Amino acid sequence: MTGSLFDDPGPYSDPSGAATPAAPAAGAPLAERMRPQSLDELVGQEPVAGEQGFLRRAIAEDRVPSLIFWGPPGTGKTTLALLVARETRCRFLPFSAVTAGIREIKEVMAGAARLWRETGRRTLLFVDEIHRFNRAQQDAFLPFVERGEIVLVGATTENPSFELNAALLSRCRVVVLAPLSTAAIRIVIARALADRERGLGASGVTLDAEAVAAIATLASGDARRALNLVEAVVAEARSAGETAVSAAGVQALAQRKVLLYDKAGEEHFNLISALHKSLRESDPDAGLYWLARMLEAGEEPLYVARRLVRFAVEDVGLADPRALTLGIAAWEAYHRLGSPEGELALAELVVYLALAPKSVSVYRAWSAVRRAVGEHPAEPVPMAIRNAPTRLMKEIGYGEGYEYAPDSAEGVAGLDCLPPALAGSRFYRPSGKGEEERLGRRLEEFARRRARARAAAGRDGDER
Repeated sequence: MTGSLFDDPGPYSDPSGAATPAAPAAGAPLAERMRPQSLDELVGQEPVAGEQGFLRRAIAEDRVPSLIFWGPPGTGKTTLALLVARETRCRFLPFSAVTAGIREIKEVMAGAARLWRETGRRTLLFVDEIHRFNRAQQDAFLPFVERGEIVLVGATTENPSFELNAALLSRCRVVVLAPLSTAAIRIVIARALADRERGLGASGVTLDAEAVAAIATLASGDARRALNLVEAVVAEARSAGETAVSAAGVQALAQRKVLLYDKAGEEHFNLISALHKSLRESDPDAGLYWLARMLEAGEEPLYVARRLVRFAVEDVGLADPRALTLGIAAWEAYHRLGSPEGELALAELVVYLALAPKSVSVYRAWSAVRRAVGEHPAEPVPMAIRNAPTRLMKEIGYGEGYEYAPDSAEGVAGLDCLPPALAGSRFYRPSGKGEEERLGRRLEEFARRRARARAAAGRDGDER
């Protein structure tokens, strides 16, 4: 195992891999210092970790399965993984989904397997943002999860039904973590203000009920955001020589309005719809406005980036192929820069997509192809384009009539590359917008060349 593959092992790991608690450094952020040390301290996820929660029962009975924690930021995904490791005495290893390849994954898995064989102790492998792993990387976990040599705990803000492959997902239990209620956030804040060792109880600064309520509202269900804001307002008060913070002080520091936004409800879908439709209308000003509304209200920026890349593929398509390249670049830029600098990359992408020519030709072509596959299942590959690596295959006609197209007079050989039942079908029809105008001319030119090549070879067939 190489050190570069792992994040900081966290407060519950020591060099031997033991899952034992360690006090955060004195200078650690308040949210880290107040991280729950036991399931009893965890607030807001009672259906999962409360007295009747499945996770508490599974820990007590030592039958914790591999898990996928799915929920928005600040709802306890990392904390739950640490607590599971601590309570079950698993070796805790956080794994980087950004830098690790399949080789590194297999090395780590082999080490976990050895630990299991030699000591009977399992490794809890925690993968934050597990949706960043590609399918091949996810598959590398499968045999070790199946044999029980590791407990895989993944955390994601994205829907695992879309981001994880079915084989891995079927071997894990998905635990949905909801945004914390304002009541739960108030409890988190109150604890931080009262705790004299880990929290701010010794600061000499108090927050009135309205100030606590304002922070709880601004947090939008995110305990980390709430504690970060508490820490900021207390620091501001102390620097100004004040001992009390009001709601007005909270609002002044936050420097933004409390916006109507429910990341799990209707307003979430209303705003993403408004962003998409503004881009389709080629209105960059409206696109920037809805982007800002979403980000200021607390939407996960990487979710927005993913939706913008989807727009580049579905709505711009080959009318401007650069849109997809810029989309991936903006996504990566935000991932590397974070907020606020990375938000400018998303804003640049919004303006570009709004002004780009639009085409859904590839989207429609793909839909038509999928319908054709469903209506004509298992159509045989035409003999001319089958591979013929053996003598027997050549003798029975595999590859017969194949001609290397680039060497032909027309640049195409006039072969029928679709199954007989679909011969001549046209799925992709360029829109004539942007780059697709040129692609349309090329498509028609190849069609004419193919017809001439077929005529010269004595083959018939019209595209339909």
